[in-house]
Amino acid sequence: MKKAFTLLELVFVIVVIGIIAATVIPRTNSNSLQEAAIQVVSHIRYTQHLAMIDDKFNKDDANWYKKRWQIIFADYTHANPNKNIVAYSIFSDESLSGKPDVSEMANDTLSIGDILSGGHSNLNSVSSSDLNSKLNLKETYGITSYDLTAGCNIYNNSRISFDHLGRPLRGDLKTIDGAYFDSYNRIISQRCDIILESPEGNITIAIEPETGYTHIL
Repeated sequence: MKKAFTLLELVFVIVVIGIIAATVIPRTNSNSLQEAAIQVVSHIRYTQHLAMIDDKFNKDDANWYKKRWQIIFADYTHANPNKNIVAYSIFSDESLSGKPDVSEMANDTLSIGDILSGGHSNLNSVSSSDLNSKLNLKETYGITSYDLTAGCNIYNNSRISFDHLGRPLRGDLKTIDGAYFDSYNRIISQRCDIILESPEGNITIAIEPETGYTHIL
Protein backbone atom coordinates (compact mmCIF):
# COMPACT_ATOMS: atom_id res chain seq x y z
CA MET A 1 0.00 0.00 0.00
CA LYS A 2 1.41 3.41 -1.00
CA LYS A 3 1.86 5.79 1.90
CA ALA A 4 1.12 9.52 1.65
CA PHE A 5 1.52 12.55 3.88
CA THR A 6 -1.38 13.47 6.07
CA LEU A 7 -2.76 17.00 6.05
CA LEU A 8 -1.31 17.57 9.53
CA GLU A 9 2.15 16.52 8.35
CA LEU A 10 1.96 18.86 5.36
CA VAL A 11 0.94 21.78 7.57
CA PHE A 12 3.83 21.00 9.93
CA VAL A 13 6.34 20.96 7.05
CA ILE A 14 5.04 24.28 5.73
CA VAL A 15 5.34 25.86 9.18
CA VAL A 16 8.93 24.59 9.57
CA ILE A 17 9.89 25.94 6.12
CA GLY A 18 8.37 29.29 7.02
CA ILE A 19 10.38 29.49 10.25
CA ILE A 20 13.61 28.57 8.46
CA ALA A 21 12.96 31.12 5.72
CA ALA A 22 12.31 33.88 8.26
CA THR A 23 15.64 33.23 10.00
CA VAL A 24 17.79 32.62 6.91
CA ILE A 25 16.58 35.32 4.52
CA PRO A 26 18.23 38.64 5.48
CA ARG A 27 16.06 41.51 6.51
CA THR A 28 15.51 43.96 3.70
CA ASN A 29 13.94 46.72 5.72
CA SER A 30 16.30 49.63 6.37
CA ASN A 31 16.24 53.13 7.78
CA SER A 32 17.51 56.48 6.59
CA LEU A 33 20.41 56.52 9.07
CA GLN A 34 21.69 53.21 7.75
CA GLU A 35 21.20 54.33 4.16
CA ALA A 36 23.18 57.53 4.82
CA ALA A 37 26.04 55.56 6.36
CA ILE A 38 26.15 53.13 3.44
CA GLN A 39 26.33 56.05 1.00
CA VAL A 40 29.13 57.76 2.94
CA VAL A 41 31.13 54.52 3.11
CA SER A 42 30.71 54.07 -0.63
CA HIS A 43 31.89 57.61 -1.35
CA ILE A 44 34.89 57.36 0.98
CA ARG A 45 35.93 54.20 -0.83
CA TYR A 46 35.40 56.00 -4.14
CA THR A 47 37.62 58.87 -2.96
CA GLN A 48 40.33 56.34 -2.09
CA HIS A 49 39.91 54.71 -5.51
CA LEU A 50 40.31 58.05 -7.30
CA ALA A 51 43.47 58.78 -5.31
CA MET A 52 45.01 55.46 -6.26
CA ILE A 53 44.25 55.61 -9.99
CA ASP A 54 45.02 59.33 -10.28
CA ASP A 55 48.50 59.54 -8.81
CA LYS A 56 49.32 63.23 -8.44
CA PHE A 57 53.10 62.78 -8.20
CA ASN A 58 54.99 65.06 -10.56
CA LYS A 59 58.72 65.61 -10.09
CA ASP A 60 58.42 68.94 -11.90
CA ASP A 61 55.65 70.23 -9.63
CA ALA A 62 56.66 71.07 -6.07
CA ASN A 63 52.99 71.34 -5.07
CA TRP A 64 51.80 68.02 -6.48
CA TYR A 65 50.89 66.59 -3.05
CA LYS A 66 48.44 69.42 -2.37
CA LYS A 67 46.18 68.19 -5.19
CA ARG A 68 45.22 64.86 -3.67
CA TRP A 69 41.64 63.56 -3.80
CA GLN A 70 39.78 64.27 -0.59
CA ILE A 71 36.38 64.18 1.04
CA ILE A 72 35.35 67.13 3.18
CA PHE A 73 32.41 67.40 5.56
CA ALA A 74 30.57 70.60 6.43
CA ASP A 75 27.64 71.81 8.50
CA TYR A 76 26.97 75.15 6.81
CA THR A 77 27.27 76.88 3.45
CA HIS A 78 29.12 80.02 2.50
CA ALA A 79 25.89 81.55 1.21
CA ASN A 80 24.10 80.93 4.48
CA PRO A 81 26.41 80.32 7.49
CA ASN A 82 23.40 80.00 9.78
CA LYS A 83 21.90 77.12 7.83
CA ASN A 84 22.82 73.69 9.18
CA ILE A 85 23.18 71.37 6.20
CA VAL A 86 25.42 68.39 7.20
CA ALA A 87 26.86 67.68 3.77
CA TYR A 88 30.09 66.60 2.13
CA SER A 89 32.02 66.99 -1.12
CA ILE A 90 34.67 65.01 -3.00
CA PHE A 91 37.29 66.90 -5.00
CA SER A 92 40.90 67.30 -6.07
CA ASP A 93 42.32 70.73 -5.31
CA GLU A 94 44.03 71.35 -8.65
CA SER A 95 43.94 75.12 -8.18
CA LEU A 96 45.60 74.87 -4.74
CA SER A 97 43.07 77.38 -3.44
CA GLY A 98 41.52 75.13 -0.83
CA LYS A 99 38.19 76.25 -2.32
CA PRO A 100 37.35 73.84 -5.12
CA ASP A 101 35.12 74.80 -8.02
CA VAL A 102 32.85 72.61 -10.14
CA SER A 103 35.68 71.48 -12.44
CA GLU A 104 37.58 70.02 -9.48
CA MET A 105 34.67 67.99 -8.12
CA ALA A 106 34.33 64.25 -8.62
CA ASN A 107 31.54 63.21 -10.96
CA ASP A 108 28.60 61.16 -9.76
CA THR A 109 28.98 57.87 -11.64
CA LEU A 110 25.34 56.99 -10.93
CA SER A 111 23.93 60.23 -12.32
CA ILE A 112 25.52 61.65 -15.46
CA GLY A 113 26.13 65.37 -15.21
CA ASP A 114 25.97 65.56 -11.41
CA ILE A 115 28.94 66.32 -9.18
CA LEU A 116 29.68 64.83 -5.78
CA SER A 117 29.06 67.88 -3.65
CA GLY A 118 26.26 68.60 -1.23
CA GLY A 119 27.57 72.04 -0.28
CA HIS A 120 30.33 73.53 1.82
CA SER A 121 31.53 76.85 3.17
CA ASN A 122 34.72 76.73 1.09
CA LEU A 123 33.29 75.99 -2.32
CA ASN A 124 34.36 78.38 -5.05
CA SER A 125 31.96 79.42 -7.83
CA VAL A 126 29.59 76.53 -7.10
CA SER A 127 25.94 77.51 -7.32
CA SER A 128 23.07 75.79 -5.55
CA SER A 129 21.94 74.36 -8.90
CA ASP A 130 25.28 72.52 -9.17
CA LEU A 131 24.90 70.77 -5.84
CA ASN A 132 23.89 67.13 -5.45
CA SER A 133 21.09 66.76 -2.89
CA LYS A 134 22.08 63.16 -2.12
CA LEU A 135 25.25 64.45 -0.47
CA ASN A 136 23.26 66.82 1.72
CA LEU A 137 22.73 64.30 4.48
CA LYS A 138 20.31 66.44 6.43
CA GLU A 139 18.06 67.15 3.47
CA THR A 140 18.01 63.60 2.11
CA TYR A 141 18.42 61.39 5.18
CA GLY A 142 17.57 63.59 8.15
CA ILE A 143 21.10 63.53 9.59
CA THR A 144 21.30 66.27 12.22
CA SER A 145 25.04 66.27 12.97
CA TYR A 146 28.35 64.55 12.36
CA ASP A 147 31.56 64.17 14.33
CA LEU A 148 35.08 63.05 13.42
CA THR A 149 37.03 61.48 16.27
CA ALA A 150 40.60 62.34 17.22
CA GLY A 151 41.89 59.60 14.94
CA CYS A 152 41.03 61.68 11.88
CA ASN A 153 40.45 65.19 13.22
CA ILE A 154 43.42 67.56 13.14
CA TYR A 155 43.37 71.32 13.51
CA ASN A 156 39.60 70.95 14.02
CA ASN A 157 39.33 70.11 10.33
CA SER A 158 36.74 67.75 8.88
CA ARG A 159 38.42 66.39 5.77
CA ILE A 160 40.18 63.18 4.81
CA SER A 161 42.43 62.67 1.80
CA PHE A 162 44.25 59.65 0.41
CA ASP A 163 47.73 59.22 -1.05
CA HIS A 164 48.62 57.16 -4.13
CA LEU A 165 48.85 54.01 -1.99
CA GLY A 166 45.34 54.54 -0.64
CA ARG A 167 46.55 55.51 2.83
CA PRO A 168 44.16 57.89 4.62
CA LEU A 169 45.45 61.33 5.64
CA ARG A 170 43.72 63.57 8.14
CA GLY A 171 43.01 67.28 7.92
CA ASP A 172 44.19 69.78 5.35
CA LEU A 173 47.65 71.22 4.77
CA LYS A 174 48.84 73.66 7.40
CA THR A 175 52.02 75.69 7.56
CA ILE A 176 54.42 76.64 10.30
CA ASP A 177 57.06 79.16 9.23
CA GLY A 178 56.13 78.48 5.64
CA ALA A 179 56.68 74.71 5.83
CA TYR A 180 53.83 72.45 4.78
CA PHE A 181 52.91 69.42 6.83
CA ASP A 182 52.10 66.42 4.69
CA SER A 183 52.08 62.64 4.82
CA TYR A 184 54.33 61.92 7.75
CA ASN A 185 52.29 63.69 10.39
CA ARG A 186 48.94 63.48 8.62
CA ILE A 187 48.76 59.74 7.96
CA ILE A 188 45.97 58.30 10.10
CA SER A 189 47.66 56.12 12.72
CA GLN A 190 44.60 55.12 14.75
CA ARG A 191 41.10 54.20 13.71
CA CYS A 192 39.13 57.17 12.44
CA ASP A 193 35.45 57.18 13.40
CA ILE A 194 32.85 59.32 11.69
CA ILE A 195 29.68 59.46 13.76
CA LEU A 196 26.38 60.39 12.12
CA GLU A 197 23.42 61.34 14.28
CA SER A 198 19.72 61.59 13.50
CA PRO A 199 16.42 61.31 15.39
CA GLU A 200 16.72 57.55 14.81
CA GLY A 201 19.96 57.40 16.81
CA ASN A 202 23.57 57.35 15.70
CA ILE A 203 25.83 55.18 13.57
CA THR A 204 29.62 54.97 13.35
CA ILE A 205 31.69 54.68 10.19
CA ALA A 206 35.26 53.50 10.74
CA ILE A 207 38.30 54.14 8.55
CA GLU A 208 41.16 51.82 9.45
CA PRO A 209 44.71 53.22 9.62
CA GLU A 210 47.23 52.49 6.86
CA THR A 211 44.85 50.47 4.65
CA GLY A 212 42.02 53.01 4.64
CA TYR A 213 39.49 50.18 4.79
CA THR A 214 36.13 51.81 5.49
CA HIS A 215 33.18 50.03 7.09
CA ILE A 216 30.19 50.48 9.39
CA LEU A 217 30.63 49.38 12.98
